[in-house]
Amino acid sequence: MKHKDGKPINLPNKNRTLTFVVTLIALCGLSFYLGGIFCSGKDGVVVKTIQKALDTPMQTSGSLLMRTITFPECGLDYQDYTPCTDPKRWRKYGLYRLTLLERHCPPIFERKECLVPPPDGYKPPIRWPKSRDECWYRNVPYDWINKQKSNQHWLIKEGEKFLFPGGGTMFPNGVGEYVDMMQELIPEMKDGTVRTAIDTGCGVASWGGDLLDRGILTVSLAPRDNHEAQVQFALERGIPAILGVISTQRLPFPSNSFDMAHCSRCLIPWTEFGGIYLMEIHRILRPGGFWVLSGPPVNYEHRWRGWNTTAEEQKSDYNKLQNLLTSMCFKLYNKKEDIAVWQKAKDNSCYDKLPKGNYPPKCDDSIDPDSAWYTPLRPCFVVPDPKHKKSVLTYMPKWPERLHATPERIAVAHGASTSASISTFNHDDGKWKKRIQHYKKLLPELGTDKIRNVMDMNTVYGAFAAALINDPLWVMNVVSSYGLNTLPVVYDRGLIGTLHDWCEAFSTYPRTYDLLHLDGYFSAENHRCEMKYVLLEMDRILRPGGHALIRESSYFVDAIATVGKGMRWICRKETTEYGVDKEKVLICQKKLWHSSNKGSR
Repeated sequence: MKHKDGKPINLPNKNRTLTFVVTLIALCGLSFYLGGIFCSGKDGVVVKTIQKALDTPMQTSGSLLMRTITFPECGLDYQDYTPCTDPKRWRKYGLYRLTLLERHCPPIFERKECLVPPPDGYKPPIRWPKSRDECWYRNVPYDWINKQKSNQHWLIKEGEKFLFPGGGTMFPNGVGEYVDMMQELIPEMKDGTVRTAIDTGCGVASWGGDLLDRGILTVSLAPRDNHEAQVQFALERGIPAILGVISTQRLPFPSNSFDMAHCSRCLIPWTEFGGIYLMEIHRILRPGGFWVLSGPPVNYEHRWRGWNTTAEEQKSDYNKLQNLLTSMCFKLYNKKEDIAVWQKAKDNSCYDKLPKGNYPPKCDDSIDPDSAWYTPLRPCFVVPDPKHKKSVLTYMPKWPERLHATPERIAVAHGASTSASISTFNHDDGKWKKRIQHYKKLLPELGTDKIRNVMDMNTVYGAFAAALINDPLWVMNVVSSYGLNTLPVVYDRGLIGTLHDWCEAFSTYPRTYDLLHLDGYFSAENHRCEMKYVLLEMDRILRPGGHALIRESSYFVDAIATVGKGMRWICRKETTEYGVDKEKVLICQKKLWHSSNKGSR
């Protein structure tokens, strides 16, 4: 047959069509047969093959099945491994503004799937409060800081221990005397007004350690640099600390968080790069909060000879600093000898009066002031939202009333009405009081001196920490950088915390926490973060003998226990306080083991 234009028409081949139909019928029959095998009893060949591949001792109905795995030991050269601040990777990054000291996490194909070993001779840490003054040398076997800072009394090696006499670069006669003078300059440190603080360039965190007895909770911040293991020393002592540096990215804290910020000769060039580092301090400091500086260029008239400079240079630096602070509405609050205190504006009247063309300029609204996870620093300063009047330091409830007062910013976090926010907040507080009572029955060590450094790995409002406030411990409250940012609420309560994404390693050294708490994390985030890597990271930062307390859907509990067994954890499954089957509490303990692997991995 042809088209009307004369071209031939290709008719369907009847034999080919018949062959296709027969093949289709045969495939359907085969599919039906195979389906019968899959749905048949335990003796089905395919079923046996699948179950052999899973190779897991846990075959609980309705649970995630995880193949049994045993993780090898890392080499001894990984005993202080910090994946996202690894000195072995520094050469890949520039020296400009010390960018190399910021977080640079390895890609997934470079992640270590091994267990970080303790140093040879590692012992269970000395318990609080004795640990504030001494720790085992073999737990943090770093001599550099001892040799370089011994004349400033940071620490002293004596026999098997490091002793911490409480000295520092600007307080060689002891931190207690130094803080006494500071309290004379800032009376708000005595009456519960000042509760949260950040210490930039913290050394071995003696300042933060002293403030604990004065009711002030400090985040001690230091990079991983040539002062080996500053943050590890702090955490070994039982003092809150985290790895970090002010460089090109915002610190992982929301705006208006800290009541006080402190720098004791921390070597941060505050007036360089247009003053961008001081702009970050302005962002994280609460309206009415205090910035304390001791060291150059304060008291330059009497100190300049010891700073390898001239009086004229130091006077110029001081004037630059004062002008920069004034342009951001800081006022000199008090000054005595080596200590100067500035106060951030309590309201927006000063910001409204700044002249056009003022430098640094005010930030626009293009970036959320609370955005702080890999958020670049900008050459501008954040003006506080005038709607948050109750977030001003002088208007906030004093500690400890502040802990249970509903923060103003909870309504902003949820976009809900004030009454609804209060109800949600109070319900959360009550829920966690009940849960902590149950946890203490399951884990009797909780609430004793056996547990000091605690992390709530996915908190909402910090209610877990609030319920433990009278126990001899502190809690690092971690809020997911991927979800709703409720960290401002945590800080408004007078607690401390940080933003983090558990798809990456945390900014701390190995063996720094006694207890890690998770609440439904894998149910919420298992689509993003592979369980194996999250649990390996937990093992890295957990002290030998420490515990992981994991509250999770029954679907995930057996799989978590299987991975835990591969990490040499001892796990047991318990019921929740409600006794329901859909949710369980898994309590795991990390065993103390010593490396048999002398090489590297």
